[in-house]
Amino acid sequence: MRPALAAWLVLSLLGGTGAQDMCGDPPDPPSRSAAAPQLSPEERLSPHMPESLRCDACHAIAFQIEEQLRKAEGKVGKKALKESDYMEVLERSCSQDWESYGVLELDGEKRLSGPGLPSQQPLSVMVSGGPWPSRLSKLCHGYVGERGEAQIYGAHRRGPAALRRLLCHGDKGACAGRKDRPEPPKALQNEL
Repeated sequence: MRPALAAWLVLSLLGGTGAQDMCGDPPDPPSRSAAAPQLSPEERLSPHMPESLRCDACHAIAFQIEEQLRKAEGKVGKKALKESDYMEVLERSCSQDWESYGVLELDGEKRLSGPGLPSQQPLSVMVSGGPWPSRLSKLCHGYVGERGEAQIYGAHRRGPAALRRLLCHGDKGACAGRKDRPEPPKALQNEL
């Protein structure tokens, strides 16, 4: 038995079949690809946030404002900030670099993606940089100018939902009449 096993091992090695091949190579992972979203001229070149992305942008801005104000309050023991302090935080919130945001395509619809926005599908290409940071900064400054620092800080003190309602919802909000995010289709149930 040993001579046959030795002969088989020698022939296997001479034939280029190593131990790895004898056990079987792990299968190659399935090939996946994703294309970058095709942006319209408005989406590529306009200095303004496209209307279709304003609700997402508003939620991103509300998230960033909330995070910056929460951090500032954490430094003073969760107490309310003085007017000069929250004004400075709001200015800093709007003037940040916004580089972590971009646009991607989800089920044929372009969506803004980044911190504070619901995560997207696992395989997608996000186009960031370019005009997106300046658009978000400009929109953020516009919200602060329209609503006023005191009103924004008051909404923050009531909670994240109140801040999103103030900035994004209501009659004139960027998300007026829209759901926050489309829900995945529900499976049909058999009814008897």
